[in-house]
Amino acid sequence: MTQTQLYLISPLDVGGEFPAKLERALAAGARRHGDLVTAFQFRVKDIDQHEAARLAAPLQAICAAHDVAFIVNDSVALAKRLKADGVHLGQDDGSPKDARAQLGREAQIGVTCHASRHMAMEAGEAGADYVAFGAFFPSSTKDKGDAERPTPELLSWWTQLFEIPCVAIGGITPENCKPLVEAGADFLAVSHAVWGGDEVAAIEAFAKVMRG
Repeated sequence: MTQTQLYLISPLDVGGEFPAKLERALAAGARRHGDLVTAFQFRVKDIDQHEAARLAAPLQAICAAHDVAFIVNDSVALAKRLKADGVHLGQDDGSPKDARAQLGREAQIGVTCHASRHMAMEAGEAGADYVAFGAFFPSSTKDKGDAERPTPELLSWWTQLFEIPCVAIGGITPENCKPLVEAGADFLAVSHAVWGGDEVAAIEAFAKVMRG
C-alpha cells in the first residue's frame, strides 16, 4: 500500500509573508520524509487573472524547487496561463475531459466528489487523475455545513476497487487524521491546520502520525 502524502491547500491570502511560510513548510516536509508533501493547490478567490498570476509566480517557483506539483483551483484558464502542473475542479467547474483537452496529457486533474461514490466513478471515467472526498470534519474552506459527510469507509471502498488515487479533505488535523490514513487515503488535503499556526510544527505533527 502506498504511503499517505500531504496535499497543501493555500489560504485565500497568499501575498505578504506567505511565500516564506510555504518555503518553510515544504522544506520541513522534505527534511522529515522526502515525499511527505507532494502537491500544493493555489486557491484564490475574486481576483483577476493578472493579479492571480503575479501572486502565483513566487509560489510556483518554490514548488518547482521542491519537486511539489503546483495545482490551480477551479480555473482551467488560469492553470493554462501559468503552465501549472494541473487543475482541481469543483462539480461546477467543467469536465475533466475538457480540462484535459486544454491542458494536455501530462496535467494532473482532480475532481471534488463530496461524499458521492457516483460522482467519483463518473470523474474517473471522464479521465480524472484523482478524486477528492470531503469534508470529513468541519472546515473553514469547505463551508457547506449541511452537506453529507463522508466516512473513512468511503476511502477504504474506493482504494479497494479503483486505481485512481483519492484525496481526503476538510478540517483535517494531526489529531484527527489517523483513521483517514488507516482507511487508505492517498493524500490528505490540509490548509488551516498548517497555515493557521507554526507551519513547521504542523508538518512535523502530521509526519509523526503519517510516518510514525
